[in-house]
Amino acid sequence: MTREEKAIVIEDLTAQLADNAIIYLADISGLDAVATSNLRRACFKANIKLAVVKNTLLAKAMEASDKEFGELPDVLKGNTSLMLSETGNAPAKLIKNFRKKSDKPLLKGAFIEEAVYVGDDNLEKLVNIKSKEEVIGDIIGLLQSPAKNVISGLKSGGGKLAGILKTLSEK
Repeated sequence: MTREEKAIVIEDLTAQLADNAIIYLADISGLDAVATSNLRRACFKANIKLAVVKNTLLAKAMEASDKEFGELPDVLKGNTSLMLSETGNAPAKLIKNFRKKSDKPLLKGAFIEEAVYVGDDNLEKLVNIKSKEEVIGDIIGLLQSPAKNVISGLKSGGGKLAGILKTLSEK
């Protein structure tokens, strides 16, 4: 690979890092062709971009990026695959689900909305991170709950003024 080609790859990786707030680094070495194909298919279905990267080029792209990756460049040893997603916990869920059949992929580290996680022991924490959509759904559910209680209380009051006033005073 020539210097010009390396510069283009670094520039492309830097742009990808800048465009994504959810970045996972994993080790998929040791997977056979069938398992690798299944992993790529699962990533495609989950809307996760998977790419095997060269550690030195990714390290240079991280240096050139505006983001603070903390200890993440330190895990760039051995085989490294880059997983990019729009949902914070999607790659972690995919890795956990895939490891039911295999001991790989291993989580090397993750960068999620400016938070850095290093090591495979953080996989469960990352699985439990709620996406923006899940948080919004929880908030809407909490906001709707009191209104539903009042409406059901009003209906159980029989529609009479005394029953409605009693229900409202209890709420």
